[in-house]
Amino acid sequence: MIQLEGVTVRKGDTLILDAISVTLTERRIGIIGANGSGKSTFARLLNGLERPTTGTVRVDGQPTDRKSPLGKVGFVFQNPDNQIVMPLVDEDLAFGLRKSGLSKFEIGARVRSHLDRFGLTHLSERRTHELSGGEKQLVALIGVLVMEPAIIVLDEPTTLLDLRNRRILVSFLDRLDQTLIVVSHDLELMASMDRLIWIDERRIRGDGDAGDIVRAYREAIATEPC
Repeated sequence: MIQLEGVTVRKGDTLILDAISVTLTERRIGIIGANGSGKSTFARLLNGLERPTTGTVRVDGQPTDRKSPLGKVGFVFQNPDNQIVMPLVDEDLAFGLRKSGLSKFEIGARVRSHLDRFGLTHLSERRTHELSGGEKQLVALIGVLVMEPAIIVLDEPTTLLDLRNRRILVSFLDRLDQTLIVVSHDLELMASMDRLIWIDERRIRGDGDAGDIVRAYREAIATEPC
């Protein structure tokens, strides 16, 4: 469970989020909103990549200004190049586990297990810079999965993908056991969520059934002046 209580975020004189209070418990939660609405900042609050200026973010009751809850929440960036750091896929997937206390054998076994589970063993010895955009996105996601978080936050996971790779990624996400919190402009994906939160002008404008929120969002966009 993630709780935000009275959360405000400022960057200098700019207000990014204003008095957000919400509890996240559902297995699949979507976050939508226009560019600049604050939704990406909202997502980054959930594992401590951003800190609230005022208010509190708690993961299972523990504030994110402590180290203990952060390992429970993994984060997949919109651009996988921001996340992939090693030249070979298997090295990159092992990178985050180096300080986990696991032996080299245990790290290798965990990496292989996750690649095997999703039929991606053939990527293990590939050079990361030679991967397609879809392959990079999957490697970035597995790099989070090997850390075994309970919750995964994904920021615009389908934005850089063509239709084929989008379908592969969505199928991949459907098979995950973890709680997913997904920020996206992909309204088809968002309509499949258990719950949808619409952030507008730094506040939560809608929160509830995904189909209802998508319809309200579409209607609002259609009536905005060009």
